[in-house]
Amino acid sequence: MKRPNAPTISSPSKGENRYRLTIAYDGTSFHGFARNPDVDTVEGILIEAIAKVLGDTPMLTCAGRTDAGVHAKAQVVSFDSAPFNIAKMQKALNGLCAPSVVVSSIEKTSNDFNARFSAKSRTYRYQVLNQVDPDPFLARYSWHIRVPISIEKMNQAGQQLTGEHDFSSFCRKRTVEIEGQQILASLLREVKSLRWEVADRNLLELWITANAFCHQMVRSITGTLVDIGIGKINESSITEILNARDRNIAGQVAPPHGLTLWNVSY
Repeated sequence: MKRPNAPTISSPSKGENRYRLTIAYDGTSFHGFARNPDVDTVEGILIEAIAKVLGDTPMLTCAGRTDAGVHAKAQVVSFDSAPFNIAKMQKALNGLCAPSVVVSSIEKTSNDFNARFSAKSRTYRYQVLNQVDPDPFLARYSWHIRVPISIEKMNQAGQQLTGEHDFSSFCRKRTVEIEGQQILASLLREVKSLRWEVADRNLLELWITANAFCHQMVRSITGTLVDIGIGKINESSITEILNARDRNIAGQVAPPHGLTLWNVSY
């Protein structure tokens, strides 16, 4: 699916290069990725560290602005800067940001690269621990559900969500300003793949890839499919929920701590 009215990506200023960072983080103690001066955020700590090393505050662009409590294994960030020693920069940033945030790679990239708009797809993983007793070693990274879940029902229903659809039933609506007018943003997205797997004896994982995701889309899909898996919602209702384009008739929103931004493809 082509992005309508794709923005023009500006080139770096004279004497600057564009850099691409891949970062991983435990989102437990962060209020999401996006910078907020009143709370700890991933972008905030990263900007502060880069500014300390370079002496200049960068403007970051990211692929996937995660919510509070959501984790990332390989989120991509881009920014412009005067040339620097990549190995020394990575070591310095990890010294300042680790262990909650780790820069796994830095590379000089093309001038037309943009971490957000150059991305072709994003992949998320959601973990559900399905057993009676909780597990302290998974508590920060999985949603604990005690009652039995049918992975077969969740997979069957989930296949109805693949392809290009309006995901209004699974997203928060938001407005954008176009030519001075506030209009509802499009919630049309293309889910390229969706599957539930048994990662361990009682650990279920949802893997979902789409060209892009709208706010709370993965968590809303996860919560609805879990409601189907435990029998709270009939599996045949998923098409009706999708076509209704009404958030009020979908299932619950899964908690953030089970979600990880796993990969971004370019």
